[in-house]
Amino acid sequence: MADLPFHDRADFEDADRGFIAALAPGVVKSVDGDVVWDNDAYDFLKEDCPRTAHPGLWRQGALCARQGLYEVTDGIYQVRGLDLSNMTLAEGEAGVVVIDPLISTECAAAALKLYRAHRGDRPVTGVVYTHSHVDHFGGVRGVTGGGVPILAPAGFMEHAVTENVYAGPAMARRAVYMYGPALPRSAEGQIGAGLGMTVSTGTMSLIPPTAEVTRTGQEEVVDGVRMIFQLTPGAEAPAEMNVFFPGRRALCLAENATHNQHNILPLRGAQVRDARAWARYLTEALALFLDGTDVAFASHHWPTWGRERIARFLSQQRDLYAYLHDQTLRLLNKGLTAAEIAEVVQLPPELEQAWHAHGFYGSVSHNVKAVYQRYLGWFDGNPAHLWEHPPKESAIRYVECLGGGAAVVAFARRYIDENDLRFAAQLLNHAVFADEGNKEARDLLAEVYTRLGHGAENATWRNFYLMGALELADGIVPATAGRPEADFFAALSVEQIFDSIAIRVDGPRAWHERLTIDWHLTDLGRRYRTSLSNGAFVQQRDPRDDGAADLTLRLTRAQLAGLLSGKGVEGVEREGDTNVLRRLVAVLDHPVPDFALVTA
Repeated sequence: MADLPFHDRADFEDADRGFIAALAPGVVKSVDGDVVWDNDAYDFLKEDCPRTAHPGLWRQGALCARQGLYEVTDGIYQVRGLDLSNMTLAEGEAGVVVIDPLISTECAAAALKLYRAHRGDRPVTGVVYTHSHVDHFGGVRGVTGGGVPILAPAGFMEHAVTENVYAGPAMARRAVYMYGPALPRSAEGQIGAGLGMTVSTGTMSLIPPTAEVTRTGQEEVVDGVRMIFQLTPGAEAPAEMNVFFPGRRALCLAENATHNQHNILPLRGAQVRDARAWARYLTEALALFLDGTDVAFASHHWPTWGRERIARFLSQQRDLYAYLHDQTLRLLNKGLTAAEIAEVVQLPPELEQAWHAHGFYGSVSHNVKAVYQRYLGWFDGNPAHLWEHPPKESAIRYVECLGGGAAVVAFARRYIDENDLRFAAQLLNHAVFADEGNKEARDLLAEVYTRLGHGAENATWRNFYLMGALELADGIVPATAGRPEADFFAALSVEQIFDSIAIRVDGPRAWHERLTIDWHLTDLGRRYRTSLSNGAFVQQRDPRDDGAADLTLRLTRAQLAGLLSGKGVEGVEREGDTNVLRRLVAVLDHPVPDFALVTA
């Protein structure tokens, strides 16, 4: 830790540059008076780093906690510290174009109000979504009700919707542990998320784009603001793009280059990202835009000014993802497993001395495992790992072999005394899974998780450890993050609606059901056939007639959504057995929003 470049104050100078004003108090509330964002809760980060935090993470938290309206360059402003992400505003001829309107409508509205208080009551004349993660579009209805150009990268809607609907419940649950919104903001608790402070808990919205960016080099002008786009699909998001403002000599890097090492696979879950492609996009960005750029900024953190500094920043970010990719491939081809690679890969000295390459959000450890997973999957090739018992059953057997729960706790105490907290956690995890009522094991494991969290440089690791300790001490911690609103479900395509049904079918309960429904979408001029057999709900668009369906429905897209949300068949033209719908609903399962993560 003594070798960390704490003497380098450039980030603090950049984070404060262009400051105009802060929201005071730095609190955002819902219409019901509930606090959805409280940046003032992080005022403790102005103090010296205590023993309960990693100095590097404390430094990152202090930087990310800066809040207010900032001038990036002439005509481009950012509001930072009012959500996990930044909202950027590019002034046009008649109003202002908003880039990435945060997670919550309440926070986005507060950010726009702060901007207008100092730059005038300019109307929102356009919106740009840089990518398909909710912290870059969820607050859109806080800045506009629509009726303006909204630009997004190709594939945006598909990925924005599926991430929040298909695996949404599980991701949302794990995000509570990753971002730690339920933890107290304190030197002992949550001190940020590395990428920002945490997630706001207000209303999430979505207005579909009016136009897609489909190729690198595409130019668009909105309210006199000229933009040139670079598509970067498969890097930080499956649909993403950088935005160059040639008239302002400014480059928006979306989330492709930020002031931390990012995730190849976030702890909340997602599609595994392509580190190789990520690095190549950054090389391409240097070639396309460097000569015309005086300032580079992203949808998180603070900008970088000056051609030489921008070139170094982007080159090091590029080298970071290329190195993680290539070294993982080199070592897996020598026979090392993901866990083994994670223990031996070290960043080059130059990157170790670059704060923006540090693992405050992603980490070398879990990023190389993600690269391994992308190429080889979950199995490491050892037959002993091919058919292991699930965690609880394995834990019961391990505890039995070690002589019982008391013996496991005694072993764990020995490893704690030797400061091997990692193995102590493994042992105590077995003790807790084997017997959830073992209070001594639970309390000791909570203590170990707390110590591991306090020592973590990575914010998301810290939050997971501390949330794990909280679950052990207090039981299941309810989800506190915002939930997708009606906009997300209204944005589902017909195919995605049927997909969302398919993933809810309780397979064993539906094994012996056989049913077929034809859906004639009268407003879309399409016909779909869905069938349930062998527990699988499958769909086919415009099928050939190969027999009568059990039920035929003629309805609109809106009636389809209403029908599946429980509004019934009133007003829907139908032919056949309407009991088929009841039989289908009877085999649908419901996700569990607040499942346990660290107890069985």
